[in-house]
Amino acid sequence: MANPSGVVSFRRPIIHVVFDMDGLLLDTEKFYNQVQEIILARYNKSFDWNVKAKMLGKKAIEAARVFVEESGISDSLSAEQFLVEREDMLETLFPTCELMPGVGRLVKHLHAKRSSNLPGNESCFDNFPHSCHRRHFELKIPRHREIFSLLHHVVHVVPRMYFSQQPRDLRCALRSYCSKECRN
Repeated sequence: MANPSGVVSFRRPIIHVVFDMDGLLLDTEKFYNQVQEIILARYNKSFDWNVKAKMLGKKAIEAARVFVEESGISDSLSAEQFLVEREDMLETLFPTCELMPGVGRLVKHLHAKRSSNLPGNESCFDNFPHSCHRRHFELKIPRHREIFSLLHHVVHVVPRMYFSQQPRDLRCALRSYCSKECRN
């Protein structure tokens, strides 16, 4: 059958999968919202989704400044105090987090595909969950060690290189984990 669109498709094998932890592998985003609601309730305020939108993608301290200023509590609570309080509360919530729906099945499938590479196809099909804070990662995974044991590497951003989001060149950094054959 002819290709009516005239688009040529070049399919390359998938050799790496990079996951973000929060909101993709683990259902932790709700904890951030819950904690922020608790903090604001002390000031008879509620968490506004417009404020959340302004916080997204920023470094923690920058997002904290937006939070206290936009919520109108900056006279009572500094951004630094907010981060300390939030951290304390998150430490108790993270160990209770659940996998997002379908994550267990997906990771097991990807692991099986990696384990069943055909001869001559020694691509390193690796899974890389990404988590900014190693300590947060350790708090989140105890109930999910079976699934996380199937992942090849875990990439944490080191504190001196802290990014608010994954670095743009994360793929390049991950290439060092891969065998020479799949560095194309």
